[in-house]
Amino acid sequence: MHGIHLIADLHDCRCPPGFLLDGPGLEAFCVEACTRHGLTVVGRLFHPFRDAHGEAAGVTGTVVLAESHLALHTWPEISAVTLDVYVCNFSGDNSERAHALFRDVIAAFAPARTERIEVKRGQLGIREQIIDPAPPDPA
Repeated sequence: MHGIHLIADLHDCRCPPGFLLDGPGLEAFCVEACTRHGLTVVGRLFHPFRDAHGEAAGVTGTVVLAESHLALHTWPEISAVTLDVYVCNFSGDNSERAHALFRDVIAAFAPARTERIEVKRGQLGIREQIIDPAPPDPA
């Protein structure tokens, strides 16, 4: 499980507005970006949403990687995107690939403001380990 998880909220995206609605275009872009950065695509699913009037209303998409995943959700009504990239480092350190992919996807949406979080996964001893207690006995 050792790896890196990169999370971002992209605000006031200045990409062409249609890009936030284009399921097939976003899928092609994300798959190509993953491949270009040396990550192994093993599956993908992009779903375009429609509003109550049948108009395009955003896209949810995931590229499943041998190394883990890229996921995004577009919010065209507020020109925003939520982005999530996780790669494991089991057979090799994929951290630089993850960072490069993350930067490229962010750049494609051209946000005016970005909130980012980086989580190192599986790094026991670096942060406090919390184990949930067993649930109470129902008897």
